Amino acid sequence: QVQLVESGGGLVQPGGSLRLSCVVSGSIISIFAMGWYRQAPGKQRELVASLTINGNTNYANSVKGRFTISRDNAKNTVYLQMNSLKPEETAVYYCNARLGSREFWGQGTQVTVSS
Repeated sequence: QVQLVESGGGLVQPGGSLRLSCVVSGSIISIFAMGWYRQAPGKQRELVASLTINGNTNYANSVKGRFTISRDNAKNTVYLQMNSLKPEETAVYYCNARLGSREFWGQGTQVTVSS
């Protein structure tokens, strides 16, 4: 059974940084395309960043240049480094792993950007 567990969320001031982590268990992370999504109250879940098995990355336009997705295969962990955070980026952030038609989700971690 593949499980994803996110951590690293919390309260941060506007302009601050956070690094989210997603530990994958039950399989090796290198076979999955990985992604980070977020869902703000009253809004649909949206893709923030993705990482293919070949290491190609893709970012939402709103986070380009500020967020970085990366993967440590030895630790079976994917990260999302978030810099220059904005209040409107307050949301629950979810980790996603995808292999063909199968996908797995973590439980989410709350990120609150507020002064």
